[in-house]
Amino acid sequence: MPKNISLAQAEDGAKLRPVSGQRRFASLRAIGALILREMSTSYGKSPGGYLWAIAEPVGGIVLLTAIFSAGFRTPPMGTNFAIFYATGIVPFFVFMDISGKVSSAITYSKALLAYPAVTFMDALAARVLINALTQALVAYLIFSVIYFTQETRTDPQIGGIILAMVMALTFAVGVGSMNCFLFAAFPWWRHVWSILTRPLFLISCIFFIFDDIPKPYQDWLWFNPLIHVIGQMRRSFYVSYTGDYVHFVYFFGVSLGLMVVGLALLLRYHRDLQYS
Repeated sequence: MPKNISLAQAEDGAKLRPVSGQRRFASLRAIGALILREMSTSYGKSPGGYLWAIAEPVGGIVLLTAIFSAGFRTPPMGTNFAIFYATGIVPFFVFMDISGKVSSAITYSKALLAYPAVTFMDALAARVLINALTQALVAYLIFSVIYFTQETRTDPQIGGIILAMVMALTFAVGVGSMNCFLFAAFPWWRHVWSILTRPLFLISCIFFIFDDIPKPYQDWLWFNPLIHVIGQMRRSFYVSYTGDYVHFVYFFGVSLGLMVVGLALLLRYHRDLQYS
């Protein structure tokens, strides 16, 4: 032991060192408890429980795919409309579902945040983990059903598909973190956001490909980050599709920028929002 450190100081340090480990363990327990709470409150009273969290979106997307496949026999890319539509709607729903859940994380767990053992980061992490896992299972089931039951003439690249899902998750957490603060600080923003996101279904290249958009609209739509997510997903299925417009620096710059600003605002004002 160095001479300039007393025995009392060393004992104090030994007592303090485990605190960070205990806090991390407590945080993991809090996240686990929040995940179980969300599963039980959302689906615990329904027959089948959590399975409905997977069955509902799978059934909805499969039904929409079947309806649009009947109306659009020839897709803008490939020969099978079902897989073309799924490569657009799956990442879109991943973004919409996770960003919506993260946006309401503080209001959803507001009562539990009064306990010192539960922080707003625990609430955010719990919602991201459970919904990311759910959406990953939904995507796997939808793509598997279409790929193994129909002639899609595609060559799925697992690495590219995972990257597209990570992009959708990153953008969802960035937007969700920002809206988590804005929804709590400015309740009117929830209504404005609902209006702003209504056209997203039509301007995110779900029914068409970015390359077919005429200028100058193509240049404007390029700034929609979902264009890059769906472009990455489609070129992971259609190996001949280059998707040169997908720009990772722009996409992750916007997504991570929103995440950093949103989390910084929550870190600064979460106590005020919690008790407002």
